[in-house]
Amino acid sequence: MSSPGIVHEGLTYAEIQGFRPLLLDLHIPATASPENPVPLVVWMHGGAFWAGDRRHLPSNLAPNAVFDTLVAAGIAAATIDYRLSGEARFPAQLDDVRTAVRYLRSNAARWGIDATRVGVWGESAGGTLGALAALAPADTANDDDASGASDGSGVSNVSSVSSVSDADPPLAAAALWCSPTDLVPLRHFSAIAAFLGGTGEEFEAVAAQASPTTHVRRDAPPFLIMHGDADRTCPVQQAEALHEALLAAGARSELALVEGADHVFKGHPDAQRLVEQVVAFFSRELAPTVP
Repeated sequence: MSSPGIVHEGLTYAEIQGFRPLLLDLHIPATASPENPVPLVVWMHGGAFWAGDRRHLPSNLAPNAVFDTLVAAGIAAATIDYRLSGEARFPAQLDDVRTAVRYLRSNAARWGIDATRVGVWGESAGGTLGALAALAPADTANDDDASGASDGSGVSNVSSVSSVSDADPPLAAAALWCSPTDLVPLRHFSAIAAFLGGTGEEFEAVAAQASPTTHVRRDAPPFLIMHGDADRTCPVQQAEALHEALLAAGARSELALVEGADHVFKGHPDAQRLVEQVVAFFSRELAPTVP
């Protein structure tokens, strides 16, 4: 599909000493302007934390389907790089997501984006990172030694293209596709162990900090958690755990189980319809507030 809009490809949002520059692509509705700002959704790709590419969606979707559908609904879409587990361990990836959001917010007026209406959407590992960005306290993503982004002096070698504030405004909505949410029982799997930095018992606390379920709170943004009920890669119980924890905390959450679908909805006859369901969620939750 295709929709009218403007695309900025390969924008550098962070330069971190010893790592590749981190890039993002930004898709903006043609109607966006400083006088008519639009909301923004930031997309995080999947790939078990050690693979994936911001430019590539799951194979059961048309190229750019997520971004085009958002733009057609009047929502800007950014798809971002983040450091993979072979480059740095947690919380480096969460640092990167937050830095990308800060960069986008600091340039929002330039692109006709409303910096107060920002949501996150990720598939598989990307959804875990999006949920953490929406839930976890800021200091979860500021452990230089853990992220591998320090020069050893305690000073982070992150040169963000934007200024970094001490307190990030809250995100307005979050959507997850088939994402791990409690990494403690999964920490012995090779992909999760590489993300955390090891498999020993000493990494259980790290796994808890990397789990969205640890950070649920009453004032969390609204969540849409979508998962195939036949997922053989990430058990559906992972989706149910976060949904139930959010409700128990008094937050808003919608759980959408996709019958017969495997990981990232393989086997579902119409994945585009699922995209449209998530875009409808963001259209509702990111609508401007009426005074």
